[in-house]
Amino acid sequence: MEDPETKIGSNGDAKYDISSILCSPNRDFLILNNGDKVNVDSLNGNIVGLYFSASWCGPCQRFTPNLIEVYNELKQLGKNLEIVFISADVDNESFDSYFSKMPWHAIPFSDSETREQLDKLFSVRGIPHLVILDENGKLLTDEGVEIIQEYGVEGYPFVPQHIEKLKELEEEAKRNQSLKSLLVSRSRDYLIAPDGEKVPVAELEGKTVGLYFVLLTYNGCLAFNPKLVEVYKSLKEEGENFEIVMIPLDEDEPSFKKEFEKLPWLSLPLKDKCVEKLVRYFELNSLPMVVVIGPDGKTLHSNVAEAIEEHGKKVYPFTSEKFAELEEIEKAKREAQTLESVLVSNDCDFVIGKDGAKIPVSNLVGKNILLYFSAHWCPPCRAFLPKLIQAYQQINTNDNSLEVIFISSDRDQESFNEFFSTMPWLALPFGDKRKQSLSRLFKVRGIPMVVAIDPKGRTVTTEAREIIMYYGAEAFPFTAERIEEIKAKNEKMAENWPKKVKNELHEHELVLTKHDFYNCDGCGDEGRLWSYYCEDCDFDLHPKCALDDGDNNEEKKGGEGWICDGDKCYQE
Repeated sequence: MEDPETKIGSNGDAKYDISSILCSPNRDFLILNNGDKVNVDSLNGNIVGLYFSASWCGPCQRFTPNLIEVYNELKQLGKNLEIVFISADVDNESFDSYFSKMPWHAIPFSDSETREQLDKLFSVRGIPHLVILDENGKLLTDEGVEIIQEYGVEGYPFVPQHIEKLKELEEEAKRNQSLKSLLVSRSRDYLIAPDGEKVPVAELEGKTVGLYFVLLTYNGCLAFNPKLVEVYKSLKEEGENFEIVMIPLDEDEPSFKKEFEKLPWLSLPLKDKCVEKLVRYFELNSLPMVVVIGPDGKTLHSNVAEAIEEHGKKVYPFTSEKFAELEEIEKAKREAQTLESVLVSNDCDFVIGKDGAKIPVSNLVGKNILLYFSAHWCPPCRAFLPKLIQAYQQINTNDNSLEVIFISSDRDQESFNEFFSTMPWLALPFGDKRKQSLSRLFKVRGIPMVVAIDPKGRTVTTEAREIIMYYGAEAFPFTAERIEEIKAKNEKMAENWPKKVKNELHEHELVLTKHDFYNCDGCGDEGRLWSYYCEDCDFDLHPKCALDDGDNNEEKKGGEGWICDGDKCYQE
């Protein structure tokens, strides 16, 4: 393939000769999915999208139908857009199967050289990737995927000025947000009920509305639904002006209908264009998510799912004043918290030891406690366990000032028994109902999670797992004050170390750098906190390796746990 004719305009905008970049010495055509050959010159006078994609790529599979829909709609409107598929598939069969769904042109799969040249020319680092050139080959954008996702057909003709105008209109829409601007599209002004009835969006004007972003096949949403249904029905029975509109993220129509029929509220139609718009508009980053829109159409709260889970209907009407009131109540609860209030529920007033013996919670009062939420099936839990055991044993070397209670998410008694047998501490019995209340109390969203409780029964931190991973037993008793002491000591540790060193193990100069965790490229051991680092090569040396030049070896090494430099030795 000849070098593509590329010109850089005076303003820095790249311009390409379409024929040069898409053709090869032996080929002047593109192909359609029926096998027909189309001369590249047929693209002249069109805006051209270069679509880098592959059948094996999940994000591509999700984006391609969206691009097809936009392409077809623009063609129906008589717009001059053409797209060329540049495949990253690994074999011709995969290419053919994927391309068969596309209504546009493609570089033949056999022309791998051209495809690779295009990857290099447009610096393709990931897919899906959509480069858009104007009628003269000028680069309009290399963010075509984002533009199509954000604006769809409205993004046409993709010139920067038009995209900027759309962004301005979007900002203006946010300032003038209303229920109609959120939920109505050009082709639809209604919502659907579980029985299929169409309900005009206008009927919700003046009400408090919860936009419920949901994936009905996701366990987290399935578990949340009963609580939300309870709150919704209770508020409706009390005559409150409250509605819920579901924003469904599902793909499968039958499974969506099956679950939707069980729910009492309204929904956007499945796969409605507004769904993607709302996902981006409200920056969806977790599920379940309930955005509250006030009677004036403005956003009251970005996500009340957790508050509903914890407080139920008491959080209504979702105002800042209500949240402040609930926070005061929670603060009072935290200050009054005791170990018994956390771990005792009716007749469940014990934990169990290794032999299954019941140990009263009252026996643990006055100790530092770690609540260890974990499970045998969870790889991160199994990876963290040895670190927790090591810290537990080191802390308890002189006295039994720390106790750990395993709170299992295992799926059966056998798995619980097997995992618990590897631990030197206590546990809640498998299937104990207190697990659910403890998970709610400490907002357990993932495992492993470790909650530290002080001798008075008050919560010290819900991030003890991260603290132990980083500082080990040294962090005991896991208070903010103790962590600040360690940080100050670590800063002092490196005060007299050289800021830069040369070492025979690496050709470049190494710079003293803070690194949370790394593997030393010298000794191979894990390092943390401080490293002598080469950014260009991503090369780390532990200070004890970087500062050891081979001379006075015993003096340099110092005692165990110490690093000696010049006339001073420092603890690691």
